[in-house]
Amino acid sequence: MSIATSSPKFPAHIVKLDNRLTVIHQYIPATPVVVVDVWVRAGARQEPDRWSGMAHFLEHMIFKGTEKLGPGIFDQIIENRGGIANAATSHDYAHFFITTAAKYIEEIVPALAELLLRASIPESEFAREREVVLEEIRQSQDSPDDLGFQALMENVYQLHPYGRSVMGTEALLREREVNEMRCFHRYHYQPENMAVVVVGGVEQTQVIELVSTAFEQFLPKCSDCPQVEIEGEALITKVRRQEIHLPRLEQGCLTMAWIGPGVEELDDAYGLDLLSVLLAEGRSSRLVRELREDLALVQGIGSNFSLQQDSSLFTISAMLEPKDIPEVEARIGDRLDELLTLEISEVELARCKRLLCNDYAFSTESPGQLAGLYGYYFTIANPELAITYPKKIAAFQPKQLLNLAAKYLSPNRYAATVLIPS
Repeated sequence: MSIATSSPKFPAHIVKLDNRLTVIHQYIPATPVVVVDVWVRAGARQEPDRWSGMAHFLEHMIFKGTEKLGPGIFDQIIENRGGIANAATSHDYAHFFITTAAKYIEEIVPALAELLLRASIPESEFAREREVVLEEIRQSQDSPDDLGFQALMENVYQLHPYGRSVMGTEALLREREVNEMRCFHRYHYQPENMAVVVVGGVEQTQVIELVSTAFEQFLPKCSDCPQVEIEGEALITKVRRQEIHLPRLEQGCLTMAWIGPGVEELDDAYGLDLLSVLLAEGRSSRLVRELREDLALVQGIGSNFSLQQDSSLFTISAMLEPKDIPEVEARIGDRLDELLTLEISEVELARCKRLLCNDYAFSTESPGQLAGLYGYYFTIANPELAITYPKKIAAFQPKQLLNLAAKYLSPNRYAATVLIPS
């Protein structure tokens, strides 16, 4: 094995095993807890269109066990030791994480490796669990928030897989067969696509020896898994508007969205984080102060920047009376116009930097948060970039943010999704 060259400021050790599996470890002697978080570059963006929902469905089926660990046995192992296990799937990744007492790590890691590397995906459980996933889809279709968000994603991403729901559709999932999932699993759950992140009260030598042994034997890679050619999503060139009338909706909702950079332009992405705070985080932000505090045109308004591997998403969302939507949308456009012409003050920029750097500090307090941060950056870029965020944020100057606003946040080119109570 070889140890990758790391920045001396990076608090974790990155080890690349001979089979190309990445191990990220940080020893925190003061805690008796350890988090084991396995990240896989096998999210929904890796699915062929006809296999939409496969990655999320596989997350469910992973827990159905192996020939060695039958259904429910893994849960017993974790729960009997007071641990907590869970998993999540996004467009860019899937990850499986356990929090437990450090003294149980020798029992936990082999069980998790067995589950991830040798999932049997039994046919009887496949049919049963599919109904569970289908019920999740039905529940999301009853949620105005979920319906609105998915409609927005389809409006924004008309070429890229980010426009598809991570859960897929009922029609496509009913067509799936167990051998297709086994193929997807054996193709993507391979060492070069995975990082085992261990943070807590366990020393490095023990972690490396344990992970090296437990994650040694992978299943043969599937040779005929359909490959995905991902098309880049161009910036929006006009206003794309959709209006959706929904029952059980108590008030209107306006969401405006812009396509941002992916990880290849990470500095731009960090700048958009600052612009998001400047526009609509906290009472003194521009949109909150004007539209909620001064004019009372909205019940609430916020902005969000979501970093994704290929192209990110910048949104401004407001809860309001439907009659006020045109005026609010116009005023948001005016504030974006101002970003192109009026320089941001040092005081205002300092507030934004302070909020983001504080949020970052608060998000790195626990072993679970650190493991999630390192694993997330592994899947989309490079784990060492995880610690560069505060320094990058602190270095931004007002002129840089004006340039980014002109590049990405046009008041004349965005996607708008409007939800109206029916």
